[in-house]
Amino acid sequence: MSYRRAEHSLSAEHSLSAEHSLSPVPPSAQAAVSSRGGCLPGFVLPPLAVLVVGFFLVLLSLGSPSTSSVAASISLPNDLATRYPTQTGATLIELPPIVTAVQSSDTLTTLASLFTPEVRYWAGAIQSWATESGLDANLLATVMQIESCGNPLARSRAGAMGLFQVMPYHFYATDNPYDPDTNALRGMAYLKRSLEAAQGDIRLALAGYNGGISVISRAESTWAAETQRYVYWGSGIYQDAVTLNAFSGASESLRLQEWLAAGGASLCKQARQRLGMGDQ
Repeated sequence: MSYRRAEHSLSAEHSLSAEHSLSPVPPSAQAAVSSRGGCLPGFVLPPLAVLVVGFFLVLLSLGSPSTSSVAASISLPNDLATRYPTQTGATLIELPPIVTAVQSSDTLTTLASLFTPEVRYWAGAIQSWATESGLDANLLATVMQIESCGNPLARSRAGAMGLFQVMPYHFYATDNPYDPDTNALRGMAYLKRSLEAAQGDIRLALAGYNGGISVISRAESTWAAETQRYVYWGSGIYQDAVTLNAFSGASESLRLQEWLAAGGASLCKQARQRLGMGDQ
């Protein structure tokens, strides 16, 4: 990961109000009442007018749907309904253009079986971290997969450390960067910031995690080659984890196999040795 900074946005709220008024009786009607003389018309007609108006109001209320039924029938446009799901415990997961899925909070902690054994070694911890952070376990596993393949002592030439390859300046002086829980905590904090800056877009969030949050607002063609490869691997593996595993029960990701063939296998071999898993 390279230099990273947070971005914030402000939102405004709007409200509407309505006012109602009653129109006075037309002068012609008042003249018609007084021209008949006597006191009876003056006392009888106003109550009759009230009854007539009330009758029409009842008819209107019966013929119109209630406020609650109107609200229930309104559906948000597709993009809004996806980006701002109703408060039912659902969490947004935006994938590359191919598919967008909304998962419940329960399935967010279910880890797909397609990750390599070195990553699945951490399955219990990943699910616990996902529960604590509100992030999808499969997203955390995807980042771990392409960052360290589960090697808790991995260190890059740029200085990134641990399971989630977190840069030194994200740690406190008292932190142990190679402690799995600490490394996950700092890595997840930055991943959440990247997701917020990307408005939930997984591809952009992965780009921000690798190349710095500032790249999110830039054209993809301007991203570093490393960041473009990172997004290609990460978004494909994550999409397979969410869709193939959830809907067809597949336990293999073609994108993950492609990543392994492109050099990921060497990273996983180091992780196996570090975890004492042998050469399986």
